[in-house]
Amino acid sequence: MTEIVDLLAANQLLLLFAVIGLGYLLGSVRVASFRLGVVAVLFVGMAVGGLDPRLALPDHIYVIGLVLFVYAIGLHSGPGFFASFRKRGLRVNALVVGLLTGGAALAVLLSRLFGIPGGTTAGVFCGALTNTPALAATIETIKGTAAGGSGAAAEASAAVIAYGLAYPIGVFGVIVTFFVARRILGAAADAAETEPLQPILSRTYRVSNPGVFGATLGDVLEHVPNRGFSLSRIRSGGVVSVVTPEMTLAEGDLVVAVGTEKEQERARILFGEEAPEHLGESLGEIRFRRFFVSNREAAGRPLRELHLEERFNATVTRVQRGDVEFVPNRDTVLELGDRIRVVALRSRLDALASYFGDSMKGIAETDFLSLSLGIVLGVLLGMVPFPLPGGTVVRLGFAGGPLIVSLILGRLERTGPITWGLPFAGNLVLRQVGLVFFMAGIGTKAGFGFGEQFAAGGWRLLALGAVVTISVAVAAVVVGVRVLRLPLAAVMGVVSGMQTQPACLAYANQQTPSELPNVWYAAVYPAAMVTKILLAQLLVSLLLV
Repeated sequence: MTEIVDLLAANQLLLLFAVIGLGYLLGSVRVASFRLGVVAVLFVGMAVGGLDPRLALPDHIYVIGLVLFVYAIGLHSGPGFFASFRKRGLRVNALVVGLLTGGAALAVLLSRLFGIPGGTTAGVFCGALTNTPALAATIETIKGTAAGGSGAAAEASAAVIAYGLAYPIGVFGVIVTFFVARRILGAAADAAETEPLQPILSRTYRVSNPGVFGATLGDVLEHVPNRGFSLSRIRSGGVVSVVTPEMTLAEGDLVVAVGTEKEQERARILFGEEAPEHLGESLGEIRFRRFFVSNREAAGRPLRELHLEERFNATVTRVQRGDVEFVPNRDTVLELGDRIRVVALRSRLDALASYFGDSMKGIAETDFLSLSLGIVLGVLLGMVPFPLPGGTVVRLGFAGGPLIVSLILGRLERTGPITWGLPFAGNLVLRQVGLVFFMAGIGTKAGFGFGEQFAAGGWRLLALGAVVTISVAVAAVVVGVRVLRLPLAAVMGVVSGMQTQPACLAYANQQTPSELPNVWYAAVYPAAMVTKILLAQLLVSLLLV
């Protein structure tokens, strides 16, 4: 065993990938219906790090992983993040702030009850809610509050030890909460999360609604709010054509609509009645073809700005992004890696292929210029000091800065010639690589000394951290599902963001094919980060008087 430890200690690259590989192996083991998945990398890292203090990966490993992970999440979640504030985002963020405040109050109450010192309590709070910037703010506040240099040093050391004890339960307690919540809610939670995944149908309608006779298709569709169907072909006067907004509807025309069952009913009401005959996919010169969007000139812009009808006499009827296929509208922004279905004249298909790129190699390539520039902007923002009352400053750090910048860039999609988005597959790979680097790095650093600290009376701190973690997580799940009526996938993202914990988000993503965990993680992360930093400093100020 000594030889293996010496080998790993002498080769950090070997140590890193040994932890990742063993973590994936352990994560694949299923006990009943429970499986840790990629989160097992964190716990393998703690076990390996506990063997010897030399088996702690350097800080830059988990910092690089954290930056890559949050940046990729932010890029993908940007549009959904800003859209969430037009819906329930403000209420959810208010819930997060309220629950974190309640967790701090619970920590104070228990510390008074069991006689736990102030600096230690603040450290437990930061560990139970897994926030290292809050711990840093705690230590700085202790130095300015505790009497005497030796007193400050002792309190700061106690806070760090308490943080290390509470941190693992801050991760594992939330994961267990997610597991139990899914077991209790069962099929209801899955139904809520999978409801949007409905099959897309193609149907033909005969124009028999007098209200649309003589109107152009553009004018008719402008009066259909939140339209979820697209139009591909029309037969008017015996001629089949690709739909364009300038076409005028006449009684008896046949129009092909593409959409879900619910949206098809809206199309039937709009045009009049479903036709017994269906205009096939290939009639005369009209054809359809699927293209990969690999040309950066076509990505990052809404379809209305591409002017496909005027330039190519073509229309996009379906978009496949990852495993999800949906019907676009004129405001849909194409992303690199999308697979689109286009209806056009046969003579224009080659020109369309050239315009969209249609290259598997092209979507596999990552624009490292835009990636590097975005991360540089994020790291610079994370370094900016924001002054707070009392003379202290707060920095967003390596997590908050890149996340906020990537959310903004993900919403912008492109700035001039720069396309900020990544191909969907590339984004997923970047997330996964960043996540396992982060968990391996932070796990090995947290592992050493954990057993000794626990045996020396740390069980009280561990219990305090467990109570805070589970109380806050359970309250968030109950209120999110029962009061705010969010799907469980969204609530798991909220709790992961409230914890500011990528490992919890990784487990949440394993439980659902939906992107809701990522969207809501990004939506609450900034508010949770700032709130925990402020609360940690408030705890020190209240308890060290």
